[in-house]
Amino acid sequence: MKKSVITLAATTLAFAAVTASFSASAAYKEIAVSNGGSIAGKVSFTGTDPAPKIYAVTKDNDICGTTDREIDFVKVNNGGLSEAVVFLEKVKEGKAFADEKGKIDQKGCEFAPFLSVMTNKSDVDAVNVDPILHNIHTYELISSGKKFAKKTVFNISQPDKGTVTKHVKLKRGNAMKVECDAHDFMHGFVFVAKNPYYAIVDTDGNFKIDNVPAGKYKIKAWHGSLGEKKGKVEVAAGGEASINFEFK
Repeated sequence: MKKSVITLAATTLAFAAVTASFSASAAYKEIAVSNGGSIAGKVSFTGTDPAPKIYAVTKDNDICGTTDREIDFVKVNNGGLSEAVVFLEKVKEGKAFADEKGKIDQKGCEFAPFLSVMTNKSDVDAVNVDPILHNIHTYELISSGKKFAKKTVFNISQPDKGTVTKHVKLKRGNAMKVECDAHDFMHGFVFVAKNPYYAIVDTDGNFKIDNVPAGKYKIKAWHGSLGEKKGKVEVAAGGEASINFEFK
């Protein structure tokens, strides 16, 4: 019996050491980037632009309005896809990574902004501005090709005006879908950054990521409704690498 206890203890200590080592190696390290490069490109959409989705507003009309709610989940301008995020994956070290707290406003029965950004392992403020019940429900979006699997991050009822703060730690996904369980016409997204090398595209789908240490990287384009596209890019010291992504 004593030998079994000793063996179990040794195994537990060894596992803890491996876990600690993995956590340390996985942590992002801030360094002074000398002669860093940049990555620029465009996220585009080809094919038929999906029509906005129409939702009937059937309750709380004095606050939510009486007309149907139109949500354009795929916004295309001159072939460029907006409301997408381009980011580098599994970056070990680089420029300063400032903590960015998230904020999701619920006003007029809408989430504002439709797409926001926060850092992983940070807090998000869910703010109810309306004098009615909202139930904010967030899902971790886990990529599975062109679609996402959804896993609840937090689900809170907000019957009155005020703010509820929740901690967010995504393990597999890169973003959250935001819905209201009390109003099915409320939708939004939060991109959850795991390193500082990301960029929200402009209205024409253009992006630029700067101050990148020279090297080879895995890069992705994320869109809340269309999934993720991946690629590889090599950044030269002081140079600008180019890469484009196409969604259909």
